[in-house]
Amino acid sequence: MTHSISTARRDAGRAKVLKGAGPFSTFECMVAWRYLWTKRKQASASVIAIISFIGIMLGVATLITVMAVMNGFRTELLTRILGINGHLLVEPFDAPLVDYESIAKGISSIAGIKYAIPLVEGQVLVSHSGVSTGAIVRGIRGFDLGRITLVAKNIRDGNIAGFEASEGVIIGTRMAQNLKLQLGDMLTMVFPSSNLVQSQSTLLKVYPVSAIFEVGMSQYDASVIYMPILEAQQSFKVERQAQMIEVFVDNPDAVNSLSKSIEAVVPLRIRQTDWRQRNQTFFAALQVQRNAMLIILTLIVVVAALNIISGLIMLVRDKRREIAVLRTIGASRGSVMRIFMMTGAILGATGTMAGVALGIAICLHIERLRQFLSWVTGTALFNPELYFLSELPARLELSETLSVAMMALILSFLATLYPAWRAASLDPIDALKS
Repeated sequence: MTHSISTARRDAGRAKVLKGAGPFSTFECMVAWRYLWTKRKQASASVIAIISFIGIMLGVATLITVMAVMNGFRTELLTRILGINGHLLVEPFDAPLVDYESIAKGISSIAGIKYAIPLVEGQVLVSHSGVSTGAIVRGIRGFDLGRITLVAKNIRDGNIAGFEASEGVIIGTRMAQNLKLQLGDMLTMVFPSSNLVQSQSTLLKVYPVSAIFEVGMSQYDASVIYMPILEAQQSFKVERQAQMIEVFVDNPDAVNSLSKSIEAVVPLRIRQTDWRQRNQTFFAALQVQRNAMLIILTLIVVVAALNIISGLIMLVRDKRREIAVLRTIGASRGSVMRIFMMTGAILGATGTMAGVALGIAICLHIERLRQFLSWVTGTALFNPELYFLSELPARLELSETLSVAMMALILSFLATLYPAWRAASLDPIDALKS
């Protein structure tokens, strides 16, 4: 008798506690956490929960890593392209650019412009040790070459001091490797007849290699040659002329606003081409590729969220009796629904946090990881000849990382709604009979 009374009092107390417990109370959180660690005979739900956790973690980490690599790839390419080519190209329309020094000085005096560099540019055939390849010769003044910091600060052998008086040329590391060239070796150049005015035969000259640079972009390291502008004028038969003026500005995104000011100081009809026009197709292709990768990899997170649905449905099936007991001692439908929502939310939140941490760790060590995988597989996973850059870049953006984490959390929360609703709709009497 006494035992029955104490049992009734205990049940009444439990019912009172359950009825008085607010949404997401300590009791609900405790039950939700315990449901993640099922008994051995109910291990199938735990296995699916673990798979769901790993799926969300890998999906988030993959999405963060790929987006960071795409951002880094675009940023590095943009930095190198603009660092070596300039932001605006000024070319004469119908008259030779003879007074190029004063014109370049006038352009440099415009507010918002760093400096303007006159250039003589043309294609040549270069050869050494029986190996030949095409190249682009850029005739430039010595002090202007020092202004192109991407080249001047990345000289790997030799130096650019006395560049104009040396009568030598400066080449990239990949050209040096391909042609087996070292500092001081003689490089043979064949200037095409189409560039010659007075002769129909090709012009052959030999120049010593005075310096070797490496900007980290294979396209330039393998094909660009810097030559003193006076020598380039003689070789291309454009004495006392420049073919173009490259303009470097303070704000590359505002380059269009400088067009009228440049036209006002140049006494010739000119054609202006900014960096976006010259690289429009290339960067548009990068953007399309980035958007496609974002959509494809988002599906991985969606699939991981669907695993949460299957895991919770199996958990509801395994916990039918426990749910019935909770309902009989006073737990409301809303309380049961919140318990299973929190169970799935715990999986989604922990998986997302682990994925963010893993993604950041991979991005911070992406180049070492690439080198290790290349060593293990014996293959070049990031061929500079195909991807232009010598190292695999990664650039994390806080807003993008937070967006990925938020998306994963929202998908994980949405995945809990249906299983939680099924658990709340369970009839306690039918569950106890089964």
